[in-house]
Amino acid sequence: MTKQEVSTDALIAQIVAGIEDVKGNNIILLDLKELENTVTSYFIICNGNSNTQVNAIVNSIQRRVRKELHENAWHVEGTDQGEWVLMDYVNVVVHVFQKQIREYYDLEELWGDAKSTVIESTY
Repeated sequence: MTKQEVSTDALIAQIVAGIEDVKGNNIILLDLKELENTVTSYFIICNGNSNTQVNAIVNSIQRRVRKELHENAWHVEGTDQGEWVLMDYVNVVVHVFQKQIREYYDLEELWGDAKSTVIESTY
């Protein structure tokens, strides 16, 4: 029996739910599919208020995606400092920032040609 491919939409939904579970802020989905020379199809960007919350967001995403989709990130880096954590799920790359670090790097502006969708949270 072979492992079935997880749909990108299902992966995005579980990542966003994982962020919302621990009240991550300012969730944005950037669709990079129409841009040339990109290494992934989507970025999900959000921020937490401290390194503790950033790492809680990362842990929540990992737990939810593993439980619901039986998938693990291909690569995760930045958890030691908890200022900017990158989670690579191949088709979806998640950037979890502390607010001031997110403002400094401004990925939304850097990837300004991408289609941007603000995810409205219920809290």
